[in-house]
Amino acid sequence: MSIEHYENFPVASWLCPPALRPAIMAIYGFARTADDLADEGDASAAQRLRDLADYRADLRAVTAGRAPSPRWAARVFAPLARAIAEHRLPLPLLEDLLDAFEQDLVKTDYGTRAELLDYCRRSANPVGRLLLHLYGIDDVDALRQSDAICSALQLINFWQDFTVDGPRGRIYAPLEDRRRHGVEGQDLLSLRDSPAARALIAELCAWARALMADGAPLVHRIPGRAGWELRLVVQGGLRILDRLQAMRFAALLRRPTVGAADAPLLLWRALTMNAISSNTRREGTAR
Repeated sequence: MSIEHYENFPVASWLCPPALRPAIMAIYGFARTADDLADEGDASAAQRLRDLADYRADLRAVTAGRAPSPRWAARVFAPLARAIAEHRLPLPLLEDLLDAFEQDLVKTDYGTRAELLDYCRRSANPVGRLLLHLYGIDDVDALRQSDAICSALQLINFWQDFTVDGPRGRIYAPLEDRRRHGVEGQDLLSLRDSPAARALIAELCAWARALMADGAPLVHRIPGRAGWELRLVVQGGLRILDRLQAMRFAALLRRPTVGAADAPLLLWRALTMNAISSNTRREGTAR
């Protein structure tokens, strides 16, 4: 799993089937560049929206068999065009990602969990569905489980990144949850730690863990090396939740990370994922 910039996206590691690596890298490069247009540098929000509109126009061009603009042609759209042609990647899923990046520029708060999950539907779930498309898996149960895993990873990323999103003026903890715990949006933006904020974050982490548990059985549906990578993706996300729990959910004070030292534990948990409940519904003090 890659945790580059601020997202938990699987990339084409050595576990991915070699024949699919170019397509997976093309999808990742497309998403990564679009996210950078929305987040990196010092451009104004208006300029970022214009850049994303140009990026969307290039996507539609290559999907229609036309040449894109020179700006991203070699790095992004040439490999993506090959992947689209070879694997018939669904355009709506790629456009959903752009919808989410544009939304981040105009929407900075969420009222309900349903509203936040709708954002996840476009910001994260398309990645899983595109990978399933490459693997030739398209049944309803698999798609639902993939959506659960991807939404859980996006939520985990939010609860990991309070110290990143606060200074950017973004609040992903839904208002309905904040009100229940008596936490103001400004408390999160100002990174004001408190028992109430920690209780809020603990409940949000439990939500993400339950969602991951709902999707985790998908690891037994994905064949070969790709299935093992998905196991590690799931366990990597869960390990972030373990870290948050171990630090008593003080995510407003520091950002938890997963590193090389966690690899043996992640591998062990991936190997033992037949016992889904013990690997996804972990309670008590994290190791």
